[in-house]
Amino acid sequence: YVEENLGVMSVGFLLSSPDDAVIWRGPKKNGLIKQFLRDVDWGEIDYLIVDTPPGTSDEHLSIVQYLSAAHIDGAVIITTPQEVSLQDVRKEINFCHKVKLPIIGIVENMSGFICPKCKNESQIFPPTTGGAEKMCQNLNVSLLGKVPLDPQIGKSCDRGQSFLSEAPESPATSSYRNIIQRIQEYCDQRHFQEEKII
Repeated sequence: YVEENLGVMSVGFLLSSPDDAVIWRGPKKNGLIKQFLRDVDWGEIDYLIVDTPPGTSDEHLSIVQYLSAAHIDGAVIITTPQEVSLQDVRKEINFCHKVKLPIIGIVENMSGFICPKCKNESQIFPPTTGGAEKMCQNLNVSLLGKVPLDPQIGKSCDRGQSFLSEAPESPATSSYRNIIQRIQEYCDQRHFQEEKII
């Protein structure tokens, strides 16, 4: 447990050194995913968040398959504003549609930089094709929010501290809180609809 209300499991905890590479083929990776879902004592949880690598690999298919009986609320897909990232995200959206995995929405990370002194915004990674906002409009997917670059995010992560607690006044903190609220509202609405059906 990282905090009283936040538990984490990772293959990194099982390695002899943090510098070790995990070089496994599909069956071994899939076995570990199944073991994490089945054998870890998660206790009573409100949310189970599975952080996957980018792309549409075996891991994604396995997670959807293993959790199908649990009625997954959906996927939150992360992108950055550049077209090269959006191309991958379009494939991920297509994957979700094909496996009938609901898409909660898209988050655009590294969405501009707000200077902490002058408060002006600069586009470090310009959204040359309209960024996540334009893509979401074109594909009829919800944009959950945009998280601006903030060097404090990296520092907090490196120290293992909560960015939301360390930088409560940051525009990125406000953005994270809004995104979390929108995800909670989506999940609450989905569960309410399921209860009505039952």
